[in-house]
Amino acid sequence: EIRVAMATCGIASGAKTVFDFLVEELPKRNIQANVIKTGCMGYCYAEPTLEITKPGEEPMVFGYVDVKKADEIIEKFIKTGALVDGIIPINYELAQ
Repeated sequence: EIRVAMATCGIASGAKTVFDFLVEELPKRNIQANVIKTGCMGYCYAEPTLEITKPGEEPMVFGYVDVKKADEIIEKFIKTGALVDGIIPINYELAQ
């Protein structure tokens, strides 16, 4: 599952272009994923942002994602699990 932050700050930073790219490119590369528009994820300083959840893994959030970075995330992180620059570290724990 790929969540694209599409609040005002995300859209103003290019999130719609990234969303459209993912929707178009993933099927071409034989990658099944739900690409979902979300509201603010709280990372306004790093828009556009993506939250990617691979089966059985914790979500990973990427910031400053343009089409070039989205392509790199597909090829490296989604396909092979390799980490790429732009990961936003989670600095809090959810309450139990």
